Amino acid sequence: MTNSGTGPGSITPDGSPVEFYLLMTPEGEPEIVSGVVPAGGSILEIGSGVGRLTHALLDLGFEVVAVDESAEMLAHVRGPATVRSRAQDLRLGREFDAVLLASQLVNTADDHDRRELMAACARHLRPGGAAIMQWTPDERHDVWEVGRGRSFGDLSISIAALEQISPRVIASTMRYTQGERVWTQSFWSRRLSEEELTAELAAVGLRFGRYLTDDQTWVLAVKD
Repeated sequence: MTNSGTGPGSITPDGSPVEFYLLMTPEGEPEIVSGVVPAGGSILEIGSGVGRLTHALLDLGFEVVAVDESAEMLAHVRGPATVRSRAQDLRLGREFDAVLLASQLVNTADDHDRRELMAACARHLRPGGAAIMQWTPDERHDVWEVGRGRSFGDLSISIAALEQISPRVIASTMRYTQGERVWTQSFWSRRLSEEELTAELAAVGLRFGRYLTDDQTWVLAVKD
């Protein structure tokens, strides 16, 4: 169950190509967050990467602490406090108005890692605080197919390979391009139903709240 990546420049332990992620810009995520978190509120961003969302959230006036396990990623984050750590090992000893968990980390195929990830979110939230999570709903896995993708400007993202590892786990390889430059990122993803997600949230003291987007890929959970 090893993630991997290829292509020019640094590749992080989870297979993320740093140079490609430096080319990416926000796609509405800061507005999703600002619709939930009070103006000027504190946000713990787990898996910040190069700061694609971090910098936009700072521009909106939020206090952000950016966490990533990759020193190569964090080297590009400018402005906020940064912490290099595996999310599952994170213990900052403080609580935030919100925890942001993007990039479908919830769908990790490792059940223990997912539970520890959710526990890290819960222990860093104040009572009533919001966990804002991006995930891939169960049924959306059914539309995945090799070649499917999208382009924006000179960048493109497409599915290069798919393999059914078990009835609930899929191995995927994504292909990223900019001009002549090509990267790949391979990972395993677990299908989760809404009921399974709700149960895993409840196990760490979080209550499923509502979907934040029409496609149901962004979820709000609340710490009671």
